Amino acid sequence: MQEQSKAKTSSKIDVKKIFSRLGPLLALVVLVILVTIVLGAIFGLLNGILIAYGKAAPFIATLATMTIFRGATYVFTNGNPITGAKMNSSFLFQFMGRGYLFGIPFPIIIMLVAYGVLFVLLHKTSFGRKTYALGGNETAARIAGVRTKMVTMLIYTISGLMAAIAGIILTSRLSSAQPDAGTSYEMDAIAAVVLGGTSLAGGKGRIFGTLIGALIIGTLNNGMNLLGISSFYQQIVKGIVILIAVLLDRRSSNNG
Repeated sequence: MQEQSKAKTSSKIDVKKIFSRLGPLLALVVLVILVTIVLGAIFGLLNGILIAYGKAAPFIATLATMTIFRGATYVFTNGNPITGAKMNSSFLFQFMGRGYLFGIPFPIIIMLVAYGVLFVLLHKTSFGRKTYALGGNETAARIAGVRTKMVTMLIYTISGLMAAIAGIILTSRLSSAQPDAGTSYEMDAIAAVVLGGTSLAGGKGRIFGTLIGALIIGTLNNGMNLLGISSFYQQIVKGIVILIAVLLDRRSSNNG
């Protein structure tokens, strides 16, 4: 009986030790995730301010800030990946990119939730209607009473927040923070949006179409990788796909 009681006591002590060790690590991981999401939203807001108040062209403004942030990342990391035992030992952080829930990869669940929330936001709220109005004709939207600057800043804030979540998932899947991770992903994003039917001229597009476009680009990338096609040729193929999609979009806009 004494041996059993000692065993129970030791098991309790072990559990307490485990939770005492995991507690600070879990809190740290949650804090890092929250800080990353907040920073992504802040950087997105900065883009919105540059475009709304600085009157910078959206493509140029986002391209410039992307280059600045990427350069700052190289400076901070000295061009080296960030790895560590804490990153690999955190179940929550690993689960974000490599976990499964009911047999479904957790990143897929995050993607579906994000698409669902953005679908409701874009198609079922006044903010979504204002977004379409702003994309169609900013001057007309302003005359109609839409606070175009505020809507613009909110749009880019949401974009930055989504980019931060994507960065967390990618870092979790790689088990390290690579300073060059995500390079050329902006081209995949543009291709997915255009293939999904969103007009580059603005005012037309749907979330579901973007989902289909993302699936097409993902399938195209995976197919070329499985076929052993060189990454150099893959860039050529994706460039051609984007060009064809843009030309078709322009043609449909002119016919409309």
